[in-house]
Amino acid sequence: MSICSSSSSSSSSFSSTKAWILHGIAVGAAVAGALGARAYLGRSSKFRTRVIGIIPARFASTRFQGKPLVQILGKPMIQRTWERAKLAETLDQVVVATDDEKIAECCRGFGAEVIMTSESCRNGTERCNEALQKLGKKYDIVVNIQGDEPLIEPEIIDGIVKALQAAPDAVFSTAVTSLKPEDAFDPNRVKCVVDNHGYAIYFSRGLIPYNKSGKVNPQFPYLLHLGIQSYDTKFLKIYPELTPTPLQLEEDLEQLKVLENGYKMKVIKVDHEAHGVDTPDDVEKIERFMRERNLA
Repeated sequence: MSICSSSSSSSSSFSSTKAWILHGIAVGAAVAGALGARAYLGRSSKFRTRVIGIIPARFASTRFQGKPLVQILGKPMIQRTWERAKLAETLDQVVVATDDEKIAECCRGFGAEVIMTSESCRNGTERCNEALQKLGKKYDIVVNIQGDEPLIEPEIIDGIVKALQAAPDAVFSTAVTSLKPEDAFDPNRVKCVVDNHGYAIYFSRGLIPYNKSGKVNPQFPYLLHLGIQSYDTKFLKIYPELTPTPLQLEEDLEQLKVLENGYKMKVIKVDHEAHGVDTPDDVEKIERFMRERNLA
């Protein structure tokens, strides 16, 4: 397993399978109802039209040191993520936000715009917020694109943006897909439950819902959370000021701080062959998947 030194290989897009949005994007915008939303969402004739995609990346990681730079069939993983993000139609700009010069040098080598951020950022959301402030440009939506999903579909990026644009009572949007039975008890695969209106109820590293038998129910449509998420930029400024919450700290999931503070999160369901890279062992799995489908 090799690490990128100064890769400058040209971007080459591989064909993607269309991600079908099953539900979550309403045709008409819902009336803003959450008290938290009213506190900061103003009236606007052009609602959330300006969109930026930010890929937060850090070298230090307890589970996988230098993960953004690991080679995936000859390209650093963050390059593959950046190339996929550039194909999204809703993004006006795509940047990488990092606190590491090795990552920055690698990204500049393949043509990405880089924003240097501080090491004090506690998570990707805070890194996105700092990068946005340093850019000095006004955007309505920030899409946090996880660098460890190198096969992310551009249609999914567009889907969560449109979902947030269509739900003014929400401050956050994200995507889920079907959970594979073998991933049911993997704490690195985050699960989600959603209400009948497409809003998130809860996220967990454990299996949710959990039945009395303690076993996976093959008939139940369990949902796997995909790391990609978008925020209203006004909320993104508020987020770092919110005190960490008990559920967030216990599960180590930043999106729970949003829910615990009473804000609404829109969720879309998509058909996506999820291949996140959480550990070094996942690299071989994703390379094998790409070879089998000629996605190199």
